[in-house]
Amino acid sequence: MTELPEKPDEAVAKPAKPRLTRRELERRRMLLRSLGAGVAVVGLSLVGWYPVARQLFDRLRPPGALSEREFLSACIKCGQCVQVCPVEAIRLADGEEGFGLGAPYIDGRAQACDFSCDAVQCVLACPTGALTHEIARKEEVRMGVARLARPDACLAMKGQGLKGLARGDLFKGLHRYPDIDRWNPIRVADHPYDLELCDLCVRECPIKGAISLKPMSEDPADKRRMPVVADACVGCGACEMMCPAEPAAIVVDAKVLKERQA
Repeated sequence: MTELPEKPDEAVAKPAKPRLTRRELERRRMLLRSLGAGVAVVGLSLVGWYPVARQLFDRLRPPGALSEREFLSACIKCGQCVQVCPVEAIRLADGEEGFGLGAPYIDGRAQACDFSCDAVQCVLACPTGALTHEIARKEEVRMGVARLARPDACLAMKGQGLKGLARGDLFKGLHRYPDIDRWNPIRVADHPYDLELCDLCVRECPIKGAISLKPMSEDPADKRRMPVVADACVGCGACEMMCPAEPAAIVVDAKVLKERQA
């Protein structure tokens, strides 16, 4: 008689997992949410610091500004400097600048700093010392340094003159013309020129000896001249604003100042 095979051992039953109580489930959800929120905050922080750390926006700060890192730490983005600027040259940075959001800066091409304003009003208005007369005196109110960025576009280097408006009749920039009104800036669009050789960067610079035109050859008949920036330049942006080339042939580089202060 054939014996039947023995039945295989029955599988050992696994113990049932204990079910979590409602309170434990809620606690787990809270932990996951907290972890997710923490990751999001760290991510946003890195995004906010990136434009500042990488200096993606080489901003020209108002007169008397501390070094860039100290300035961003001290500035509370109150906008007092914006309110007192007589030519509305100071603007506040927007959201694309990360933690630089709301920090004041100057776009020299749109509106140069009115370096001739009395007592540097933005410094007097700053409540935190982010703008200070101590730095203003030490750096001679140095904000940056002008640089000939596009020599091929410079009218003086081409030996060309300028007749008419420097920036067109729609330009809203203001400038102080001492021969017209020392105390009140007027629209650049209200002041036409008739120049045999363009010298606006020199003519309208408020700092004596900050910029000059040098001959490009020894030929007396050669009208071409090259703008040369001297150490006296304070980076107010007047040359960049007044330059009739588009984009400007001469610009103000704020990064030079940051490197000096580091």
